[in-house]
Order: sequence, then structure tokens, then C-alpha cells
Amino acid sequence: MNILTRTALTLALVAAAGFTPVYAQQHKTASAPQRTMSGPMHLDQRYQHDHYYPARGFSMKTLPSRSVSVPHGQANWFYHGGVWFRPSGGRYLVDAPPFGIIVPFLPPAYVSLWIGDVPYYYANGVYYTSVADGYTVVAPPPGADAAAPVAPTFFIYSRNGQSTQQTEADRAACNDWAAVQPGTVNDSPAFQRAFAACMDGRGYSVK
Repeated sequence: MNILTRTALTLALVAAAGFTPVYAQQHKTASAPQRTMSGPMHLDQRYQHDHYYPARGFSMKTLPSRSVSVPHGQANWFYHGGVWFRPSGGRYLVDAPPFGIIVPFLPPAYVSLWIGDVPYYYANGVYYTSVADGYTVVAPPPGADAAAPVAPTFFIYSRNGQSTQQTEADRAACNDWAAVQPGTVNDSPAFQRAFAACMDGRGYSVK
């Protein structure tokens, strides 16, 4: 059985089981970047994130579809797939978001970190922490240079038709719970087992 046949069979079995992949904890496809936006790209390799993003300073005439409007102070930013845009001269400029801005969900690809007894999430040069309304952008915390990812790559499959918003809420809750279980901070397999057990109890399969 060649690789194309095996791939097709796997997809068919997943579809028959009713599973829909809805979230990836980390994305590692440096050899095959997802170029959903035209223009110069850069590879973010910090913490082995290995994900491509549009270079900061690049401007676009129109925003990517499904971009989220995020007000902050007197300004209005836009967010899509871990990339932040601000209006500039009738176009949209890729830029670093201001500290304190809050987005309702994390990027589809990110790295989980545990720094100074606080869980952080990293993607595209930006650090996030959890707040009541979602996730806020923060300055790189002390110790960030020496931090290591605490979670390996995995995918979450909804078993009960949970919405994307519900899945994100459950994922965040289980991520926070797993991070404080004994022995998980410096043990990635232990973290994954704790996270998977929590998500299983909420009606998801973790692969």
C-alpha cells in the first residue's frame, strides 16, 4: 500500500468515526510552510515553534478572511492566525501588537511555556497569558530565554460536536489544569497524559 492510499484510507476512517480535527497545540511544518498570505515570510523557530508568518512591516490591501477586529484604547487592531494587523494609510500593516491587548482565542499554532510558576503561550514573537476575557499580550517574561516547551505536538478531536468556542474554552481549562499537576512542569509526556485525561473527560480525543 503506497503512501497516497494509506493517507486516503486514514482520512476515510477518521470521517467515518465522526472526528473533526479542531486544534493543534504546536505546528511543526518548517519544510512545508502554509503560505495563506502572499508576501515575505519569516520562520519562527523559537522554542521549536517552526512556523511561518508574514514578515512585520509587510502591508496588505485587504485583510485575510475571518480576521477578528480587536479594539485597544483609541486604536483598532485585527488578528488572524497569530498575525496582528493595524490600519496604515488605507492598508493593513503586519506589526507587533501592543502589550495589554486582549484577543478571545489563541493562535491555531502556539507553544505552551511555564515560566516563574505562570503558564504562557507563545507564537510569532508574541507572549500571551490567560485572562477572564481571553488572552492578553504581555512583554517577554523574565526567564523566557531559558524556557522550554512543556507540551508536545497533539491534535484535539471533538466527539460530541462541541463548537470551536467551547473547544477553546475546554482546551484552555485543561491546559491550565495539567500544568499544575505533580510532575508535569518538566515532563512533557506527563503533561500530555494529564491534558489528554482532562480533555477525554470533557468529550474529546487527543492524538
